[in-house]
Amino acid sequence: MKHDLAYLKTVDTPTLSNAIEVLNVRDRSQGFAPLQLRCLFPEFGRMTGYAVTAQVETMTTASGGGPEGHIELYRLLEAAPKPAVIVFQEIGGFPDFAAHCGEVMATFFTRLGAVGLVSDCGVRDIPEVRAMGFHYFARGVCASHAWFRIIRCGLPVTVCGMPVKSGDLLHGDENGLITVPEVDPASLQAAVDGVRSREKKIMDYVRGPAFTVDGFEGKVYE
Repeated sequence: MKHDLAYLKTVDTPTLSNAIEVLNVRDRSQGFAPLQLRCLFPEFGRMTGYAVTAQVETMTTASGGGPEGHIELYRLLEAAPKPAVIVFQEIGGFPDFAAHCGEVMATFFTRLGAVGLVSDCGVRDIPEVRAMGFHYFARGVCASHAWFRIIRCGLPVTVCGMPVKSGDLLHGDENGLITVPEVDPASLQAAVDGVRSREKKIMDYVRGPAFTVDGFEGKVYE
């Protein structure tokens, strides 16, 4: 059930979310990030890729970590399906002070096949990373990485309340970020077509000269 990522990039994230709802494969309150997680480079368009996860700690020296954590993550990324998206969960107690990625790490990630990073904290080096075309989904920006280190790699994480596992397919744009469940790709495409068709029918009527609320009510129950 491998999805056509080129096709998914032709679909905006809200439409894809609506199509997933039509398939009724998960609760409607699951599978999407809250408004705190921002698309920092909306001009890049849609991001699709397979998650490579890690837990990190930034502001204290209370937990372990060292260069070996970075090497472990790079090897995991190197072996992961492509395109990949790095997903970081902060496990420290000061998330508002945490910067999780900048130009140097983004360069490593890009060379190893990642197209973006999702963080429940901050990122930095905005002009340089924008010039690389590397997607950032984060809560904001922060100038210092403090004691940043990678503690554990490849395990399930939670980013702003959204669970993500390594290998999960992510889809995001300026509207937000979702996980794409394991469903039949043809069924998902058909659901997307259905969502687009229904919305076009409604909008054509609402924008047209014959629009009335009574007329719309009749169409709802057709």
